[in-house]
Amino acid sequence: MSTFKPGFKFGWSQAGFQSEMGLPGGEDPNSDWYVWVHDRENIIAGMVSGDLPENGPAYWHNYKKFHDIAEDMGLKIARIGVEWSRIFPNPTFDLHVDAEVKEGKVTYVDVKQSDLEKMESIANKEAVEHYRKMFSDLKERGIEFILNLYHWPLPLWIHDPIAVRRGEKTERTGWLSTKTVLEFSKFSSYISWKLDDLVDAYSTMNEPNVVWGAGYSGVKSGFPPGYLNLSYMGVAMFNIIQAHARAYDLLKVHKKPVGIIYANSDFQGLTQEDEEAASRAEYDNRWAFFDAIINGKYKDEVREDLKGKLDWIGVNYYTRSVVRKSGDGYTGVPGYGHGCERNSLSAGGRPTSDFGWEFYPEGLRNVIVKYWKRYGLPIYVTENGIADEGDYQRPYYLVSHIYQVYKAIEEGADVRGYLHWSLADNYEWASGFSQKFGLLRVDYSTKRLYWNPSALVYREIAKKGGIPESVEHLNRIPPIKGLRR
Repeated sequence: MSTFKPGFKFGWSQAGFQSEMGLPGGEDPNSDWYVWVHDRENIIAGMVSGDLPENGPAYWHNYKKFHDIAEDMGLKIARIGVEWSRIFPNPTFDLHVDAEVKEGKVTYVDVKQSDLEKMESIANKEAVEHYRKMFSDLKERGIEFILNLYHWPLPLWIHDPIAVRRGEKTERTGWLSTKTVLEFSKFSSYISWKLDDLVDAYSTMNEPNVVWGAGYSGVKSGFPPGYLNLSYMGVAMFNIIQAHARAYDLLKVHKKPVGIIYANSDFQGLTQEDEEAASRAEYDNRWAFFDAIINGKYKDEVREDLKGKLDWIGVNYYTRSVVRKSGDGYTGVPGYGHGCERNSLSAGGRPTSDFGWEFYPEGLRNVIVKYWKRYGLPIYVTENGIADEGDYQRPYYLVSHIYQVYKAIEEGADVRGYLHWSLADNYEWASGFSQKFGLLRVDYSTKRLYWNPSALVYREIAKKGGIPESVEHLNRIPPIKGLRR
């Protein structure tokens, strides 16, 4: 049996936009993502699925049912977010706070008690109180709670993704504006003021690299604003770095650990000659961001106001990325990682998921160990899972990836928890309901939750505090009979 150290926790992660809506009264129509997936042009163009989030699993209403199952499963930690657009459906621009902003650099933001009281006057108090009920129920069950402040949707008064996509003139440009840095700082301060007594740790953001990458580079992914502009991608990254740092300063008033959650691949060269290219890809796509918020180094500048703005790292991992040298740079190699055909064999002979992502568990250990050796900060695996409607691969995926976490800890990494994505099927962004990541199957017509076989496997692991002998046989690549290359 692979037993984890005392105090290690197994749990799950979920996002508000993907899971909250589903029953009348639970809608949140005030975000950029809501407008984006409802936009007729996006649907006609195939940018989004045409599925609508208001038909989702209804966590907003049925949170106790989710928590009942999580408790039955033996889960002890959860990462769940709040939706900015629910709390502030109307602008907060007129509520001014002390800040230092010069030439696009936001070096200081202070939100005083009087500012918070003014924000309280325009906040959606019913939404705040409902979040308190949801998270109080979680805490009453003895489940550790990581509160995530931003998981992609922005209020419409900050970001009009349709106008940006069309190239129309608008001041609502999201992360392209330093105003968003200020507003996110204010929002973070307000939420921590209202909910801190229920929080064990904070995450400022989930996968910010997906926001700037998919929004301004990988526009075929169907993420707002879907505007191809590499310069804009750099601006969005810069402002997100600043927003995290300023939110960190304000959250630390409460003395709780503050981390950030990042989307990771295990970068590998196609051949030995491509290893240098893989290292460069890893720096551009991972270390450049973390060097900024840990060491204050961004491009050729070191900023003291960005240094030391992290207490823990959230690792999201699904598969690897294989690259080859291309001139002085690199390019991704199709047939590996995220670049595979769905339900097939990768170029490396591995099975792939319903999403076309390659089964590659050893990459999770590689990513964790690299983070640990570079920064020495505590780590949580905050997302790991597979799109697998039939639940054929998920039992193998669970055991093999959790085993790689165990191996990373054996190598010295301080990993404190594993949070599966996700507890239940939900709304998978531009793909709608087509991709099933849940341990629980959702009947969207009745909102009933059904256990997949993988949920029973995870219950064994969570309750035993490791991988018991009864499921050790799943620690391997799943059978590949009948799959096509």
